[in-house]
Amino acid sequence: MEIKVSTENGRVQVTIMHIDGDIDSATSNLFQTKAEELIKSGARYILVDLAHCPYMSSASLRALHQVFKELNAIHPDATLSEDEIKKGINAGTYKSPYLKLLNVSNETKMVFKTSGFDMFLEFYDDMKKAIAAF
Repeated sequence: MEIKVSTENGRVQVTIMHIDGDIDSATSNLFQTKAEELIKSGARYILVDLAHCPYMSSASLRALHQVFKELNAIHPDATLSEDEIKKGINAGTYKSPYLKLLNVSNETKMVFKTSGFDMFLEFYDDMKKAIAAF
């Protein structure tokens, strides 16, 4: 797996992680470590482009969830507590304002829906719309 990083400016600066290859048990640590490095370097809004990522295992879901938690934790303007976020996810009223996904294959969307990740992550097929959503 290879990760290329770019940034785009919308309402906020969005860091885009372009994934080339599978995110599985062998590569999920690389993905998570790179995301953590980006966050430590100042990334506050991350868009993960999965156009060239044909497969995501359960290990990738754990890594994405950790990135989601870290992004929520670093935002001083976050008005919701962790419990309020959980309630919002369960009620279907919360979507992450800090982490979004781009170009998700139909197979991967099914994995996200089955695991419940679609309850708090938004999926986009158009980069401009995704950037504008932050």
